Amino acid sequence: MRQLLLAALAALVLASPAMAAAPPVIKQQDKQFGSILATAKHHALYYWSVEKDFRVHCTGSCARAWPPLLVRSAALVPRHVAGVKGVFGVRRRPGGTLQVTYNRLGLYTYADEGPNQVLCNNVNGWFVVRV
Repeated sequence: MRQLLLAALAALVLASPAMAAAPPVIKQQDKQFGSILATAKHHALYYWSVEKDFRVHCTGSCARAWPPLLVRSAALVPRHVAGVKGVFGVRRRPGGTLQVTYNRLGLYTYADEGPNQVLCNNVNGWFVVRV
């Protein structure tokens, strides 16, 4: 009976969303740009130089073309990622959603890119995040 109880408890802990959630950001190698940040699904992450003031400027049609990397909770974003110098966090966007940040800059993907692609570096102030 005790072993059954311990097994059930272990299953609950392992099934916990906080324990099962993958980090929203990974370090990935790109042939052209070297080490970059990407989503867990290997989509390159960008920052927009217009947001160097650390405020959200990409909304509406901009955010449809450049979807922000969103999370449900700040607890899902580690402050540090192995092999990456810099600090991760979140910022609240208009409408209340939480966007992942790297060194206080908002992180975005590009809607027309697939996994393992970097098509828009240095396009209209958008830059892939190199680490």
